[in-house]
Amino acid sequence: MKYMISSLLALTVLEIVTLLLAGKVMGIGGTLVLVLGTGILGVLLAKKQGIETLRKAQEQMKYGEVPGAEIVDGICILLGGLFLLLPGFVSDLIGLLLVLPFTRSLIKPVIFRYIRNRMHRMNRGKVTIIR
Repeated sequence: MKYMISSLLALTVLEIVTLLLAGKVMGIGGTLVLVLGTGILGVLLAKKQGIETLRKAQEQMKYGEVPGAEIVDGICILLGGLFLLLPGFVSDLIGLLLVLPFTRSLIKPVIFRYIRNRMHRMNRGKVTIIR
């Protein structure tokens, strides 16, 4: 939580700088068209990926399997879609990294490691009784 506010502030500053630079190079109209276009295309891509991931999760549950990877995919796609809705090029890049399957597959091991470490820290010192 302590890094979230500083990260959001840094992202905002970075977005403003990139938008100003893009406006200087392409003009206001070109920058607006590009920002709106990437946002629309990104949301459509996020919707397509989200539906596909939901279908995979339902298929796994149908056969009694736990859809762990699909849940992480769904979280990545949701966050990616939110980033794609934000105006700016940096947020669009982050959103695309989370939405596209080949880049998401590079990010998922980091997320699994984070979850595993977090669960390990939460369970440290607790005694589990197995009956």
